[in-house]
Amino acid sequence: MAHPDDPGYDKVTEATRQFELIDEQVFPGAGRGPTPAEAAAADHAPPVSERTRQAYKEMVWRGAHQRGEGRLPG
Repeated sequence: MAHPDDPGYDKVTEATRQFELIDEQVFPGAGRGPTPAEAAAADHAPPVSERTRQAYKEMVWRGAHQRGEGRLPG
């Protein structure tokens, strides 16, 4: 909850504060599933190109095997 002594307190509207109270609620789980319209659109979407597929595979591999600051050894 915002406090009058917080920096910028006077710059935020009450409507924004009320929205943020609702928005900050965290719910467990993966969230909602696709709507029927979203599922139908996914069924009719063109296939992913092989070039895109390979780029995603490489991106995932690099992310999984990166080393450096912030990573645990192992």
